[in-house]
Order: sequence, then structure tokens, then C-alpha cells
Amino acid sequence: MSLLIALSIPLGLALAAVVVVLARKLAFTNTSLPLTAEWIDELSIERYRPMMHLLDAGDVEFLRSQPGFTPGMAAKLRIERCQVFREYLRCLRIDFRRVCAALKLLMLHSRYDRPDLASVLVHQQVMFECGMVSVGFRLFLYRWGVCGVDVTDLVKIFDLMRLELRRLVPATAAVGA
Repeated sequence: MSLLIALSIPLGLALAAVVVVLARKLAFTNTSLPLTAEWIDELSIERYRPMMHLLDAGDVEFLRSQPGFTPGMAAKLRIERCQVFREYLRCLRIDFRRVCAALKLLMLHSRYDRPDLASVLVHQQVMFECGMVSVGFRLFLYRWGVCGVDVTDLVKIFDLMRLELRRLVPATAAVGA
């Protein structure tokens, strides 16, 4: 029984920390956005295509097949790739937050209540942040050669929200935020 209590306390603290972090990340950011169709179109998922293949296991396997290979070479490659991958993740998070902030701004200035959009927005923000935590953990494991990392779901969530924003901002509209 004491083992159960001993395991419950750290787990409860970890869950509380995750809730606090998610609440902070879901809060409305006070940024100025150039809410135009052109700006939204610049937020293409094409910029994240290289990220999706950056941690491909085939590169390490190719390196292993080369004469003179040492395990340190693979470790160095994984470290360097992780650094680049983290930068892509940082940019993806920033772009996702900008899209969410723009959607919140549109809802705030809309003549009509959009509880459906608000619900989707909150749900997608939670899914995105949970996905970021999962990818961060898997990236840590990748660094040590334990597993791979797949960001397809994160990029899909970003694209879904970007397309929703694009649908709400007509091509001729320019809303100064």
C-alpha cells in the first residue's frame, strides 16, 4: 500500500505540472498579427517537410555501412539532427500559436458566437501540446538511439487550424490586429 502512495505522489505532481504548462500555453497571447490571406498562405506546411525526414533511420544505417564507421559518428549525427529538429519544433510551435491567436482574434471580433470553433480550437491546442510533449520525449530517446520520431500528427493539427483560419479570412480581407 505504501508503494502505491509513493508512486501516486510523484505522478500526481507530474500531472499537475502538465496541467499548469498546458494552461499557460493555451492562454491568449497578446501579439500583433498581420491577419491577411497572404500571411496565412505563407504559413505553409511545406516549410516542415524537411523536418519530417530529418530523423530518418536510413541515414544512420548508411553511415554504419561505410568503412571507418565508429559509434561516435552515429551519436554525433543524432545530436546534430536533434538540434536542427528542435529548431523546427520551435518554429512549428510559434506558427501554431500564431494561427490560434488569429482564430481567437477573429472569434473575438465576430458578430456571431462560434462555440463550435472555440471547442475545436481548445481541443486542437490540447492535442498539439500533448503531441509536443510526446515528440519531445521521443526526441530524447532518439538522441540515444532508442526509437524514431514522427511529427506527422503535429503537422496535420497545424495544417487543420491553418486551413480553418484561411477559410475564415477571405482572399481580399485584411484585418489589422
